[in-house]
Amino acid sequence: MIEIKKHPLYQEDLRYILGVNGIDQLRDKSFMITGATGLIGVCMIDALMEYNRFGANIEVFAVGRSLRGASSRLGEYFSNEHFHFIEQDVREELPTDVNVDFIIPLASYTHPLAYSQYPIETIEINVKGAENALKHALKCGATVLYPSSVEVYGNAYGNDVFIEDYTGILNLTNARACYTESKRLSEALCQSYIAERGGKVKIVRLSRVFGPTMLMSDSKASSQFINKALGGEKIVLKSKGEQLFSYTYMADAIAAMLYVLIHGEYGVPYNISSKECNVKLKDFAKTCASAVGTDVVFELPSEVEKKGFSVAQIAVLDCNRLNRLGFVSKYSFENAVDRTIKILMNYY
Repeated sequence: MIEIKKHPLYQEDLRYILGVNGIDQLRDKSFMITGATGLIGVCMIDALMEYNRFGANIEVFAVGRSLRGASSRLGEYFSNEHFHFIEQDVREELPTDVNVDFIIPLASYTHPLAYSQYPIETIEINVKGAENALKHALKCGATVLYPSSVEVYGNAYGNDVFIEDYTGILNLTNARACYTESKRLSEALCQSYIAERGGKVKIVRLSRVFGPTMLMSDSKASSQFINKALGGEKIVLKSKGEQLFSYTYMADAIAAMLYVLIHGEYGVPYNISSKECNVKLKDFAKTCASAVGTDVVFELPSEVEKKGFSVAQIAVLDCNRLNRLGFVSKYSFENAVDRTIKILMNYY
């Protein structure tokens, strides 16, 4: 990961994130971030620690299940006085002696194989992780930035896009609902803590995020496309690829999250997406293939893989509420894919 973080394009991403309007309001604040070694967690922490190089004086408490995993993803910060790693499962209560200003509960399984193989654990991590973050925030007066998902909307009725009060079509007939329903329940918990206990919670609904801090073990289609491209292999599609989804480049997602944290209203969900990054799955595959001069091929998925696939055929997020708040994403889809592959190629 250290090589990735030194890449000029990645450094450019961090500078862009730190250019968010109002970022100075985060100076001298403290953050607790669970799921610290995931795609979003790593880049979020990189941005905050980069800000400290300019005297921001931000304390970062990173929570993860594995010290070994954290060492490989965040090891360069272990000797930094502003960084603190907490090894624990988010299903356990967070340390009572750690008081912070902001909590971002990012711990979650977010890829199909996990939904297929560990549906119970997927639910527990999402729901207990959210509950423990909300409880801890009440104890220390912190604001929670809850990262929800496009998946809370289910499927579309037709060619509609998801606005924040859309409910979609839900499917509870298989274990794949573990992720969708646990994110919905976690959002309901957020609203309940606001209503009953005066909790301070801001909510973002992320579209499908990708970028160079992705885990190589990630089984999402977009991650597999990027992995194949990095190896110069043919890009494998395991469906016709007609699904139309919203994607967001990692740096845009984190910049938007911090923007909502600074400027958003409590209890109001904000879709995070970019109109430039609404593409069909087959076009994502073609863009990855084109970036490295290879081809797209079709392959039947295994039964285990199929169990974890989303049933959604259209999952496009309307980002007008976020835009009205004052945030507009920076990167086009092609630029985002190109940056991701160039940064990772430098490492792998």
